[in-house]
Amino acid sequence: MKADFERVKVVAESWNPEQVLSWAFATYGENIALATGMGVEGMALLDIAFRINPDVKVFTGDTEFLFPETYDLIDRVEQRYGIKIEKLYSELTPEEQSKEFGPRLWARDPDQCCALRKVEPLRRKLSTLDAWITAIRRTQTAERAGVRKVDWDQKFDLVKISPLADWTREKVWSYVLKNDVAYNELHDRNYPSIGCTHCTRAVKPGEDPRAGRWSGLGKTECGLHTPATASSLVQLVPVGAEE
Repeated sequence: MKADFERVKVVAESWNPEQVLSWAFATYGENIALATGMGVEGMALLDIAFRINPDVKVFTGDTEFLFPETYDLIDRVEQRYGIKIEKLYSELTPEEQSKEFGPRLWARDPDQCCALRKVEPLRRKLSTLDAWITAIRRTQTAERAGVRKVDWDQKFDLVKISPLADWTREKVWSYVLKNDVAYNELHDRNYPSIGCTHCTRAVKPGEDPRAGRWSGLGKTECGLHTPATASSLVQLVPVGAEE
């Protein structure tokens, strides 16, 4: 089995998104789901996946700090495709997080905030699956440059499928506009990458597309797609628990 998977990892690099998804759905059946942060890449991938498998399972992380435009997009997507997008929540409400870890955690320790509201909810969800589908691309960040279309996710211990790994941002938008795919209205207001309200701003002319995420904090990833290294493991320690 391991030899077969290693062969697929290599062969899949020559596949287009439709071929990758067809293999993934045929291989993992009910034990695979598509994750989307509701960005333009995720919308393109969802549209492609739905054309292949109208019963595709879709989930998104709801940090409870998302933009109104993002919640509106979720409603529009559900209505258009006749699906229900599962929302993953932190075990702590925003109020409970503020009480336990202090106010404005995202400003003081964005890694810890992301761990609480994004990474851990995803970890719980992925523990129920054999494979997950993501819309990440190699040119988005340095951390994603080596992503393969089919690979083993050591961080979450399951297969990770990234059908758009070799697509450019221009190709994504070409697909979205050609196929009239719904997308977040903030993209038209200089928000190329959209996360939580507290940690996302519009980018200025000439800035990197992800410059609006965690601006000024030296952070480019929320932790969902970073390697499982000791430095990426955030200690979830409440305020006052340790000196």
